Amino acid sequence: MRIGVPREIKNHEYRVGLIPSAVAELCAHDHQVRVECAAGAAIGFTDADYQAAGAQLVSEAAELFASSELIIKVKEPLASERRLLGPQHTLFTYLHLAADRAQTEELLASGALCIAYETVSDAQGRLPLLAPMSEVAGRMAIQVGARCLEKAQGGRGVLLGGVPGVAPGKVVILGGGVVGSQAAAMAVGLGADVTVLDRSIDALRRLDAQYGNRITTLYSTGAALREQVLAADLLIGSVLIPGAAAPRLVSAEMVRQMKAGAVLVDVAIDQGGCAETSRPTTHAEPTYVVDEVVHYCVTNMPGGVARTSTQALNNATLPFVLALANKGSHQALRDDMHLRNGLNIAAGQLCNRGVAEAHGLPWQTAEQVLALP
Repeated sequence: MRIGVPREIKNHEYRVGLIPSAVAELCAHDHQVRVECAAGAAIGFTDADYQAAGAQLVSEAAELFASSELIIKVKEPLASERRLLGPQHTLFTYLHLAADRAQTEELLASGALCIAYETVSDAQGRLPLLAPMSEVAGRMAIQVGARCLEKAQGGRGVLLGGVPGVAPGKVVILGGGVVGSQAAAMAVGLGADVTVLDRSIDALRRLDAQYGNRITTLYSTGAALREQVLAADLLIGSVLIPGAAAPRLVSAEMVRQMKAGAVLVDVAIDQGGCAETSRPTTHAEPTYVVDEVVHYCVTNMPGGVARTSTQALNNATLPFVLALANKGSHQALRDDMHLRNGLNIAAGQLCNRGVAEAHGLPWQTAEQVLALP
């Protein structure tokens, strides 16, 4: 199969869809891999590295798209890239369509087969291609939140771990999934006062078993949520509904009543954010202030540690890329129900219920679109 790896063009996005070792694996299976020049240069993967792995270098994105069947990316295609997609393409990347009507409509119009990393599942019901980036984002949330709490960054001037004789900062984490668990680990490590809210008793039990009295776990009722949000120095939004828009748990009225200089890191911003006051930001301009609360809402947080993120992502995606290339996209989807859960768009039709409900659009199951029995 002809596989294309374009250079990412989103603001401050340095990750790359395939690293040289993954390219070598695909070439060993007799696939042709084309990589856009300088696609991995920013994180230390040179054009020479790709050539040594067996890739052919291509100077322009348009040429790469035109000569490829399977497009492997990291972030959603921007408008200039969406114009290069057609019915001959399979696109495998993060899409987050529920928060992006324009992208949804343009991908539907392209006729391309679009598989989203974030909705591919596994036998345990987990999201294996979202997990590595969720792990990175969860850990980064505490790192960037601690920085934003510094007075020079507009924060309260609070050190999360405190010092002897001074209380630590209060970290409140909404959601005890992968992001929330990783954020809790980092916050506990810094010595912060950590509270995690979730509606999954199993998730709360798991965190309690891991950390004991080093954190507080609370079932997320409306009253508990409000009380904790208003008490937070650093609030982490990490609630996820796979494929669908994130629930807006934090109202604008709650934000108005938060502490002056408190920080909100909304990791759920890729799916629309979990606060009414959240809007997407970039690594170039990561924060803004609403009612004296610093908001950090970068949509590609793991891009800030792009080399680590790229390697972790490739570890998870390579088996699926090999399946798509070895079998062909349609057969790979027919054979693997978990990969099929990643199918968001095919033949001009939506195949994901969460995305369809977010935009009020019709949809069909992947099985219907693929004409499976």
